[in-house]
Amino acid sequence: MISENFSVSGSNEDMPSKTQSTITLDRKDAVVENDYNPFEHRTLEHKTSTIGAFFHLLKSSLGSGILAMPMAFKNIGLIPGSIGTVVVAVIATHCVHILVSTSRDVCKATKTPSLSYTDTCETVFKIGPRKLRPYSLHVRYFVDAAMAGVCLGGTSVYVIFIASSLKDIFDHLTPQHILSVEIYCCILLLPLIIITQIRYLKFLVPFSLFSNLCLIVTFGITCYYTFHDIPTPSEAKLVVDISRWPLFLSTAIFAMEGINVVMPVENEMAKPEKFLGCPGVLNFTMIFVAVLYGVVGIFGYLKYGNEVMGSVTINLPQDEILALIAKFLVAIAVFFTYCLQMYAPMDIIWTRLKPHIGSGYHNSAQILLRTLSVVLTVVLAIAIPDLGLLIGLVGAIFFSTLGILIPVIVQTVHKWNKTSLSSYLLWKNGCLLIIYFIVLISGCYSAVRDILIKYSSM
Repeated sequence: MISENFSVSGSNEDMPSKTQSTITLDRKDAVVENDYNPFEHRTLEHKTSTIGAFFHLLKSSLGSGILAMPMAFKNIGLIPGSIGTVVVAVIATHCVHILVSTSRDVCKATKTPSLSYTDTCETVFKIGPRKLRPYSLHVRYFVDAAMAGVCLGGTSVYVIFIASSLKDIFDHLTPQHILSVEIYCCILLLPLIIITQIRYLKFLVPFSLFSNLCLIVTFGITCYYTFHDIPTPSEAKLVVDISRWPLFLSTAIFAMEGINVVMPVENEMAKPEKFLGCPGVLNFTMIFVAVLYGVVGIFGYLKYGNEVMGSVTINLPQDEILALIAKFLVAIAVFFTYCLQMYAPMDIIWTRLKPHIGSGYHNSAQILLRTLSVVLTVVLAIAIPDLGLLIGLVGAIFFSTLGILIPVIVQTVHKWNKTSLSSYLLWKNGCLLIIYFIVLISGCYSAVRDILIKYSSM
């Protein structure tokens, strides 16, 4: 696993001595040996190809979120929704870029082959401004908590999505046995536990390929229904009341953010130099993602208007075979996305637990950890079985924190001694922080308000 190839200790006193010998921490003009190339020192047992990395990154962004975009457009309107989709894609791509770039800089400074998301954040504070170094361990805990939140919240959404799709299918096939969404969540428990036991990204590549094929077919079928017989005039509005806009932002961020998978994917690439740059895996993937999201959002909203559901596939006809195939395929695609999204948090948690467990119990401990994590996500899905509302809440709190707040702070701290308060970097990151707080506060308020309204009336 990644954690076995690199690590940064959890305490300030345990920082490897090689880090201290490579950089002088107390001087702005510290001399760093820039000839160290982290890529040349990565010895991985299971390397991922460039194509495999593309599919992993694509899969992390193309989950249930893409099919929630018509609902997102319902909360903002066609014109601001189109602009907002591009803006969110640019912000998400930029934040991934600054995280990976910072991680590579830190690897050079500390002569470390590779660093995880959490390790990068902790090390930036350890070798950063003197006043911030004592907080490095607290930063690590905060990032771990954010990663766990993304894991639990995001995969809980996936459980609801799969369960809702299966319910829609079997309600038509077996109308004499109507089961609740909660029952389907329980049925999914064992299959999810089994697939989550896969521990290497290399072995997940076939699942990512198959999952993307399922999504492509589903996308084609959905487009067939969406583009056919669009109502004229449509119920879709050009602009919606601004009080609904926060739900668009949190939903779009949830849909596009896959930053928790980025560092494991980049660290395990056979040719990591192809991840950034133009053209690069990151830019190519996000352009593709933004176009797909815009198309699905605009035309899904035009077709179904205010009746659009948390997933546009649920709006497809229940009595047509082609529509049922699309619902089944997208359930399969999201099922495999679940295990990919669980990969990074499981890797981080296991890294923390491994030193405290005897080597003879490592396998059993991993199985138990992954099983309990799946059980928790299913329990959360049963607790709030509303796809649209949970997407908005999770996106506002966890995905925005992991995808915007943390990369911005980490880059700012890393560059602090190399810039000034009037520099472009600080102004740019200041604007990103304002966007983060807007999404966090307004998104949480809107989602919680709607949850209280819905469940208080039941």
